[in-house]
Amino acid sequence: MTMSLPRQAAPPDDPPPQPAEDRRHRIRRRALTLLIIVLLIGVPAGYLVISADQSRDSGKDKEQKYAATGLTPTYPAKVQQRLYQVPIPHPADRVASYETNNWKTSRLYVQFRTTQAGLDTFLDALGMGRADLKKGAVTIDARDRQVSGWTFGDSGDWWGLTHRQKNPAPTQDVMVDLSDPVLPMVYVVSRTVP
Repeated sequence: MTMSLPRQAAPPDDPPPQPAEDRRHRIRRRALTLLIIVLLIGVPAGYLVISADQSRDSGKDKEQKYAATGLTPTYPAKVQQRLYQVPIPHPADRVASYETNNWKTSRLYVQFRTTQAGLDTFLDALGMGRADLKKGAVTIDARDRQVSGWTFGDSGDWWGLTHRQKNPAPTQDVMVDLSDPVLPMVYVVSRTVP
């Protein structure tokens, strides 16, 4: 008996050759790959650049605010007005303020122009009145005038008062220019001792 060996399968034919990728498809594939790379790298990089720019601008704004010396044309914050007891009446314009702090004394410098009624409202809020104003009295000292840039010279109809209070309440030095009686200009330095 002859033994027959199992027939081995013939080796598979080589797979049919794939047609060579034409130039148009190759360019399209490469363009798609490039677009994906740009999106994966470019979008996060762009976001970082924008974020850094915004952060830098914010830092510059804060730096300017805290590096300011002398009055800046801004209303003091409500919390400052309460702490230093300097309520700005309504209406008021030409408002400017500046705050200084050190271990010994904190000061708020404020100036504003208001009406006769606004001046009365302001003085009343301090617990004072027009009768407390003294003609020609310069109640804001030389140091505070230098810091604020205020000069109370020959021009103007100057009136002043000092409102002293027991610590921890602030003390206010007030100067009022009544050369325009309809729109008096008010200058205040309020001090607190921490």
